[in-house]
Amino acid sequence: MSAADRPIVDTARGSVQGVWRENSAAFLGIPFAQPPVGELRFAAPVPHQPWTGILDASSHGATPQRVPYAPETLIPEPSIAGESTLNVNVFTPQLGVATSKDGGTTASALPVLVFFHGGAYVAGSPASPWYDGSGFNQDSVVTVTVSYRLGFDGFGWISDAPHNRAVRDWLLALEWVQDNIVAFGGDPDQVTLAGQSAGGGVVLTLLTMPSAQHLFARVISLSGVTTTQSLEAAQDYGTRFAALGGVAPTRSGFGTLSELQIIDLQDQMAQEAASGDPLEDLFAMVRDGLVLAPYVDGDLIPYPTVEGIGHGIGADKQVLLGSADQEFNGNLAQAGPALEGQSTEQVLARLGMSETTSGSYLQSHPGLTQIEIVGQAVSDLLFRVWALKVAQARAAQDPRSLTWVYRFGWISPTMGVSCHCLDLPFFFNAPAAPGAAKLLGETPPASLVRDFHGTAADFVHGRAPQWQPWIQNTRQAYLFAVPGMLISNAYTDIDMLAIG
Repeated sequence: MSAADRPIVDTARGSVQGVWRENSAAFLGIPFAQPPVGELRFAAPVPHQPWTGILDASSHGATPQRVPYAPETLIPEPSIAGESTLNVNVFTPQLGVATSKDGGTTASALPVLVFFHGGAYVAGSPASPWYDGSGFNQDSVVTVTVSYRLGFDGFGWISDAPHNRAVRDWLLALEWVQDNIVAFGGDPDQVTLAGQSAGGGVVLTLLTMPSAQHLFARVISLSGVTTTQSLEAAQDYGTRFAALGGVAPTRSGFGTLSELQIIDLQDQMAQEAASGDPLEDLFAMVRDGLVLAPYVDGDLIPYPTVEGIGHGIGADKQVLLGSADQEFNGNLAQAGPALEGQSTEQVLARLGMSETTSGSYLQSHPGLTQIEIVGQAVSDLLFRVWALKVAQARAAQDPRSLTWVYRFGWISPTMGVSCHCLDLPFFFNAPAAPGAAKLLGETPPASLVRDFHGTAADFVHGRAPQWQPWIQNTRQAYLFAVPGMLISNAYTDIDMLAIG
């Protein structure tokens, strides 16, 4: 396709030229902020300066993930070099008030899905083919994926730098959507935020941020975590990080370190905290949470997520959330020898459960082996309990709030469990995405694609899911499986974890 045949959109900062797909157009790597380098490193994001000419938006922009997180990752997550790492990708089935591919005029503005990737806040890439928005384009949804600073660059405490710099990236990206999405055929008043894993944490954090409330109407959280980290913990980590690097805990001090040196220090900090027992290190993460993550700074993030819900923040937003049934169970499958000589109660205590809590938990999970119990407990404490806590808190704060809860229970034919990330290809209507067969097998059920993706697309359009919103005395939810089904008294197997 020649450049003259490619779509052009005029944004508030300049023109961008994307590429046509089969039934949509993609505009990739559009910068929403100045590159966070030089004087802007460790600073709040600054809106991108206007440019002249036409910006080529035919390929993904630079990613904040500078090096691969691991030699092999479950999701293809490209690392792309370059300075302009704060960018968005827009996928649209129609352009704004201009013309469509065939030269005709477009229809009315479409709802918008803005997706934030996961990766424990230290990894992940919006350039992953799993996050391609063309699947939602088929349902008349404009889709945006967002890059944001990761690891210490985004979340590390620095004495004279803004708190939660990555969170500020999220906000500026959403302001960009408000200012520009009409030109891509989208409706800025019908924005749904979505994310998976840490990305689910992104959208739940934004849900309870007063400064974000004007930027979205709905939230979808897949396997989302919540913000619980304190300013004191962030300051302690940042101070120790600086000492390890031999620099002052200031912007100028950290500015003497290269990106790769910062990443190396992150690895060294993890190694220093390591016990020498990988299982205990996993348990410590379950107990203490992620160290490089959004933290409660008393300003931008005034409260931990669940506490913010209790203050009524975000009560008017519609929320769809849930998790896979066995998120991390497979990570414990080979851990049996490491648990020899310990009772199940002792192992659950290592996960932070009290004697009373572990007793109730064991009663709720009869017939499981020790390793199955421990694997399920890790999944429940890391992911499933947060869906329950958020739903319960919203219902308690305002019974009129609309929260729909689900479980994703389809079993991967290759993993043998309903594992972490299994839901993503179904969510994006992309079961044939590169690498998806590792989780989905060669013939994933088309009915589940229609069910899970269709529910999400309907929700983005403002159509309620086909089950009741969460009410404390009925707790109706939907189980996405083959076949799917309505369930009552959902998540009662982990009530004791939500209490303490």
